Amino acid sequence: MKEADVRDRLREVRDPDLGDDIVSLGLVNDVTVDDGEIRVSLALGAPFAPHESTIADDVRAALSDAALDVSLSASIPDDLSTAEQVLPGVENVIAVASGKGGVGKSTVAVNLAAGLSELGARVGLFDADVYGPNVPRMVAAEERPQTDGETIVPPERYGVKLMSMDFLTGEDDPVIWRGPMVHKIITQLVEDVEWGELDYLVMDLPPGTGDTQLTILQTLPLTGAVIVTTPQEVALDDAVKGLRMFGKHDTNVLGIAENMAGFRCPDCDGFHEIFGSGGGKALATDHELPFLGGIPLDPAVRTGGDDGAPVVLGEGDTADAFRVLVENVANNAGVVRRREASAKE
Repeated sequence: MKEADVRDRLREVRDPDLGDDIVSLGLVNDVTVDDGEIRVSLALGAPFAPHESTIADDVRAALSDAALDVSLSASIPDDLSTAEQVLPGVENVIAVASGKGGVGKSTVAVNLAAGLSELGARVGLFDADVYGPNVPRMVAAEERPQTDGETIVPPERYGVKLMSMDFLTGEDDPVIWRGPMVHKIITQLVEDVEWGELDYLVMDLPPGTGDTQLTILQTLPLTGAVIVTTPQEVALDDAVKGLRMFGKHDTNVLGIAENMAGFRCPDCDGFHEIFGSGGGKALATDHELPFLGGIPLDPAVRTGGDDGAPVVLGEGDTADAFRVLVENVANNAGVVRRREASAKE
């Protein structure tokens, strides 16, 4: 079998999101046939995203009767991997944001990071909420970062490398950051933390649209952002402000996550829409954005946050809802990266 024959077979493989075959889309970086082996390099940029795993499986199936070993690799060409310039080794940076506090943004960020790690990805979690850094508590991180005076080695929890503004302050110290200080400390942490090789770096931003968000948008090449809201109209109004902020900086929004989307009473089994119904999904529809899923109002989420045990790692309806959100975020990150790769063809 020759290279041209392999490419012909790969035209049978369609991208489930971009709507064409992977050869026409320019998602086949290279094909080599020698020594009884077919080696195919694919422009896939979201490791362990279900849709990208499907593409890889379809490639293997298309070549299954070739009577040759098939070896696949995945990478986005270097000129597209802008994260490499700022965060060497980090493939995707995903910001988790909200227009207002109290909507469970940090809970979503923690469960997103833990869920990606559970899929098998190499993950970091950067708690950049300068005014309320709660991530260490939410993952029961007792170990502090180590440093040799020049670089900072983050601790790990649930397979996730952690960095938090909380590590930089004493217990119960008031946190008072002014704009220039925020810019300096965020920049320093980006440059000095040894993240190593990561598939995903999840950034938990503070609520609102202030200095920290601006610094991160100006400093880091984000793959995209996740906007967290509740169904409540007040939260939705503020979420729109977040959307506009990312829009002004040409940052992809991977979708809308609706937290506290109803409560099922364990005693009467009744379902109560305490904060309203369907607001997050309607927001996504109105702005032509993906709806990442709804997370129910569940006491287990609060318990998991207080005890440092992310719900996504457990069992039950709420864990399943978080896993759906995790897969949707990974899939949409993959869409962004493959669309970029295709556009360069």
